[in-house]
Amino acid sequence: MSRNDDKEDRKEIRRALSFWMQIGPTIIACVAIGVFIGRLLDNLLGTSPWLLLVFTVLGAAAGFKSIIDLANKKD
Repeated sequence: MSRNDDKEDRKEIRRALSFWMQIGPTIIACVAIGVFIGRLLDNLLGTSPWLLLVFTVLGAAAGFKSIIDLANKKD
């Protein structure tokens, strides 16, 4: 195995590790934003807990879509 192959292997490992480390924060951030918007609108419109539930589900869906987009991203 040459030095160049070793460098390529390390690069692939770093790329995979960075992808897996992005999954948690991405989903958490999307859900948190959905919860924030849902609570804000529920308080303004008096529709508790319906908009909180709707925006939480939308936030989770946005998080999973972001992960799928990251996985399909070409370098």
